[in-house]
Amino acid sequence: MHPEQTGIQALSPSSVLTGARVVRVALAVAIMAASAQVAVPMPFTPIPATLQPVAVLAIGALLGPRLGLAALVTYLLVGAAGLPVFAMGGAGIGRLIGPTGGYLLAFPVAAAVAGLGGAQRLARILPAMLGAMIVIHAGGTAWLAILGGDPVVAFEAGFLPFLTGDLLKIGLAAAITLLLGPRLRPSR
Repeated sequence: MHPEQTGIQALSPSSVLTGARVVRVALAVAIMAASAQVAVPMPFTPIPATLQPVAVLAIGALLGPRLGLAALVTYLLVGAAGLPVFAMGGAGIGRLIGPTGGYLLAFPVAAAVAGLGGAQRLARILPAMLGAMIVIHAGGTAWLAILGGDPVVAFEAGFLPFLTGDLLKIGLAAAITLLLGPRLRPSR
């Protein structure tokens, strides 16, 4: 900034755009934290059913691949730092290395994949969101298999109980994206 620039003159279009991106990432982290609190413990698996997948998919589609990835990495860093943003108020590194860790660590990549579909055409949104959900389940199930040592048990506990619900979550995330997309998706 030049010494003669002050106040509004110092706000260049790029700094305003950067500020808008920071706000979008912060809002996405808040949405992720809220979606994690809508959690139902399931007796036959260490993984609770949450609204996090809906948020991951919608955030990725609405913010685009790069900003969606950044938002979800920020979410993980905030949770790892100790803020209670993970499911049922959880926080800390333990959540990232525990049974839910594979799902959590897959979220940024899944948001990027969901962002590849755009936010305006259902024919592009649905395949991208399906791919993103596959990323989430691949990360989660693989991590459960590593922790437990049995891929079949990991598949039965980490994928099968969530299949129907997650297909519905894809539909909900797509509807949210179509509703909000034209207004919120940043230009490339």
